[in-house]
Amino acid sequence: MIERKDILTIPYLKKTAFTGSYEGLRFRFSAVEKELPPENGEGSGKEGQVLEVAAWEAPYGYDATPEEEKQRMEAEFSEEGIQKGIGWLNGLWEQEPERWLSAKANWQKARV
Repeated sequence: MIERKDILTIPYLKKTAFTGSYEGLRFRFSAVEKELPPENGEGSGKEGQVLEVAAWEAPYGYDATPEEEKQRMEAEFSEEGIQKGIGWLNGLWEQEPERWLSAKANWQKARV
């Protein structure tokens, strides 16, 4: 399973995206500028960072994978958001381990 120690720190994520993989599940954590909902429910929101977590099948990297093959979630850009992203990724893996292991096996065959 993916653990907190596997993901780099908030200061790192403020500067650049972090990619990794687990058993055929590729993932990316990145800070994204987005209009946030207004705090009091009135008026327009302000720009701020959210944490975007993307997941897709191995073997290709983020840029080489078609958008329609990626799954995404957003969370608050904070330590809690990172933890939610990790939980979401682990949930994806637990729901379909055969899918991710198959992607890993296909990747290994292609490398031989």
